[in-house]
Amino acid sequence: MTSKFLKFDRRQILLLGAGAAASLPFGSLAHAADVGTLRVGSLKFGSLGWLLKTVISEGLDKREGLKIDLVEMANTGASKIGLLSGDADVIVSDWPWAMRQRSEGDTVRFAPYSSALGAVMVPNDSPIKTIADLEGKRLGVAGTALDKSWLLLRAYVQKETGKDLSEIVDPVFGAAPLITEQMRQERVDAALNFWTFSARLKGEGYRELISMDAILSGLGIEPTPSLVGFIWDEKKTAGKEKEIAAFLRSIRAGNDLLAKSDDAWKKIRPAMRAKTDAEFEALKAYYRSGIPTGWSSAQTQSAEKLFNLLVELGETTLGGGKVKFDPALFHDA
Repeated sequence: MTSKFLKFDRRQILLLGAGAAASLPFGSLAHAADVGTLRVGSLKFGSLGWLLKTVISEGLDKREGLKIDLVEMANTGASKIGLLSGDADVIVSDWPWAMRQRSEGDTVRFAPYSSALGAVMVPNDSPIKTIADLEGKRLGVAGTALDKSWLLLRAYVQKETGKDLSEIVDPVFGAAPLITEQMRQERVDAALNFWTFSARLKGEGYRELISMDAILSGLGIEPTPSLVGFIWDEKKTAGKEKEIAAFLRSIRAGNDLLAKSDDAWKKIRPAMRAKTDAEFEALKAYYRSGIPTGWSSAQTQSAEKLFNLLVELGETTLGGGKVKFDPALFHDA
């Protein structure tokens, strides 16, 4: 005789099955239903490529039911054109540029990608110990005389010493790789560069004189808001809201993995082009330090302070004050 405890109707079986699936660890669940494809613009050798390699190789995108279509971009300028033309759904760029586009009528949104910033680097045995010691020295600067980092460094030095940095150093402007080589060949005494190049120099034994994080803090910009993030146009991606949400979740999962797993870093080491273990470790440490924890109202307030300061300093991409700060730019995932 069959026990009454073994009698289940079809509805009970379905409910039990659903409960069992819900109790499984997240990583062991089957792939989610297909939500579609998202075209993501990425520089061939940029740090975004490391993250996307992790996401794709670990199947974190498929777990969300998403297919990431990588669109290779030659440089940051090409990425911006790709977004505006519709060739890419999502790119990585800085939010001041996105704020300008929003002021011009584009329905762009921003979600943080990294708060890792550059630094002023000097040789380890350099007599330069403080910012004041830069006086009379040759300072390499990645970018132009209107670069955000240069403007902020000038503001910081003005606040700390009362002097205009542009008048007390011999600035040498150029592309980031060129400035790095100038440093290695001892043609400049110090170099203000982006974080990946600063990390590579640190791996080679160079010393950080001051980080952009410390400069922002010294200017009253706290907490440090992510300057760089994922940008998309809501009108151009209309109907792809699920893809955007799935992408941001997969990115978060990828960063969680890179924050904790050294094995995950070993898998992407070839893409990092690190020549030594020290350089590899420096790149990993800088990247991890910049992994965002989300976007809060405090970061929006910091971003507004930074925006107003950049306008005051004459940051030309903000249109001489014509661009208005819009908190709606920032996407809180």
